[in-house]
Amino acid sequence: MAEEAVAPLPSNLAATPALDRWIRVDASGLVTLFPGKIELGQGILTALSQIAADELDVPLDMVRVAPASTATSPDEGVTSGSLSISTSGMAIRQVAAEVRALFRAGAAQRFGVAEEELDVQNGIWRGPGNRTASYAELAAFVSLDVTAKGRARPKPPGARSVAGTAARRVDIHGRVFGTRPYIHDLVPSGLLHGRVLRRPPGATLVKVDRDRFAQRHPHARLVQDGAFLGVIAATEHAAGAALSTLDAAVAWREAPVASDPPDPAFPARDTAAETSLVAQRGDAHAPDGRRIARSYLKPALAHASIGPSCAIARWEGSRLTVWSHTQGVFNLRADLAVVFDIPPADITVNHAEGAGCYGHNGADDAALDAALLARATPGAPVRVLWSRADELTASPFGAPMRMDLAATLSSAGDIVDWRHDLWSSGHTARPGRASTPALLASYDIAHAFPPLAASDPPLSSGGGSDRNAVPGYDFPRWTITKHQLSHAHLRTSSMRSLGAFGNVFAIESFMDELAELAGSDPLAFRLRHTSDPRARHVMRNAFAMAGELTAAEGVGRGLAYARYKNTGGYCAVVAEVDLERDPRATRLWIAADVGETINPDGVVNQIEGGAIQAVSWALKEGVGFGDRQPDCGSWDRYPILRFSEAPVVVVNLVARPEAPPLGAGEIAQGPTAAALANAIGAALGVRVRQMPLTREQILAAME
Repeated sequence: MAEEAVAPLPSNLAATPALDRWIRVDASGLVTLFPGKIELGQGILTALSQIAADELDVPLDMVRVAPASTATSPDEGVTSGSLSISTSGMAIRQVAAEVRALFRAGAAQRFGVAEEELDVQNGIWRGPGNRTASYAELAAFVSLDVTAKGRARPKPPGARSVAGTAARRVDIHGRVFGTRPYIHDLVPSGLLHGRVLRRPPGATLVKVDRDRFAQRHPHARLVQDGAFLGVIAATEHAAGAALSTLDAAVAWREAPVASDPPDPAFPARDTAAETSLVAQRGDAHAPDGRRIARSYLKPALAHASIGPSCAIARWEGSRLTVWSHTQGVFNLRADLAVVFDIPPADITVNHAEGAGCYGHNGADDAALDAALLARATPGAPVRVLWSRADELTASPFGAPMRMDLAATLSSAGDIVDWRHDLWSSGHTARPGRASTPALLASYDIAHAFPPLAASDPPLSSGGGSDRNAVPGYDFPRWTITKHQLSHAHLRTSSMRSLGAFGNVFAIESFMDELAELAGSDPLAFRLRHTSDPRARHVMRNAFAMAGELTAAEGVGRGLAYARYKNTGGYCAVVAEVDLERDPRATRLWIAADVGETINPDGVVNQIEGGAIQAVSWALKEGVGFGDRQPDCGSWDRYPILRFSEAPVVVVNLVARPEAPPLGAGEIAQGPTAAALANAIGAALGVRVRQMPLTREQILAAME
């Protein structure tokens, strides 16, 4: 076969070009994929299976996907940012295309014919003279111990028959019938149970009454490393009882309270901050026109995973094995290596699925908890399950934000100038990205590490607090400025959509206010300010789905739009809100354009889930504070949307099989929140600019 020009490899494959690190074909013909991305409930394992089945021409039920592990998977970083299809998916597509070419060459050699004379269908290679050979028959003769070359070309969109279809999810059946266990359900032989006593923020350990603990719990083990305290017992119940006794046996010295502390709920404009210019367009000349300014607030948010964080760890000599629902097995391994001062090669981190992950929650912290406790019982696996209070208060929070927006309207009602100032702490402090660990217990051990302050990735990598701060419209002038704060009282890190949730809420709320002042309806006003045909299409589509934006008695409808990260998926939302009592979202109409969709049903699931979570964030959620610390340790203190309160969600996907995939998991967050605020404004003529959009906030706005 004549060699063709080499195409650039997808970035993740270029980093790990060995084909056998990605895929194996065994003697039964079973194809196993080993991606570094993980299943969070978003259906990525199904989509990767579809991609491979299409390129290899094998039945979908002959493809398996192994859980991510540092022992077997390529390092694909963290599963985040709605990037799994565009990175891992495109790597798998190229890998499968290269493997298909290798098996074609193997079949041609076996048959003694030219490769061009061969075809493959349903896993069977066919050649002249009705000769056949399956992948299973060829597997022993085709080595995948080679590197990707980029010469094999994936199929064109029109030739794909599996990708683009609503294939059955590979994980749902097991979740429903209990054959696909979450990490909480794993019971390795000899399992012990551990619980950890959290140090009060800023407090100093004074005394541990070990005699009192031993008298009450002679069969439990107390583990101490500096101010890190935990217990190990034979059962979960016994571990919980021992922890309660330990709590009563420990004395702490509370940290002094500042005489004039800042408000922890929202960033203040006069707080010390590092100011930087995010983006600027147009000249510095201030155009003539009517100038309007508004401020919007987004509170701190808890991950509020219904399944609390959990991990299992086991030490065997100097080697550590961890099972965790982390979003990045290699990143967690890197931080564990720093904490224990051992080579990363001596640590294996295996991904085990967890019930709920919306960013950097407590999964990685629980993994270090388990590893510290397991060190006291070499050879025995120790499981740590966080309490509900730990899950709601000890996990990193989504940062609170303040957005000050200003715009100038011309006499014709066009936006001719736009200003956006935002105040926020950093939005990411994930493990494995700094010289010191980002794991909670590492701040308490005897060899303590300094707490890692959250930071923002550069905007070219998706940004953090400034994600989607640049408006997705054709304004002739804009200035976007970020004021990054350091919130010593609040541990913040990545939460689904990062700063896009607050920024889109502010921008799209402001667009509705400006449309009203310009005497224009919300849709026409937005269409007038964008020439992007894909943006215009989803806005018109969502409007057509809803039928109208007019408000009825006690019911409002609002429109909002954004392109996630300004480079990802397009999403427009029309929300309907019933205001008879507390604001309640009754229906959402969503139009989305995410380029190629591997599994349309999975994409719709992602958008629905993101939108419903955004309803909960926008209408109900916000971290309260008491004595300068988060006061949200129970569902009473931190209510979330109930199943009975979930709106009807209708999603319409734009079919673009020829376009690059753009991701879908986070595109609905910001537009949904803004559409809800705009619906309230349409119904009541009152603008609520502070989330959550509660009855109390509406009454305050009326006053």
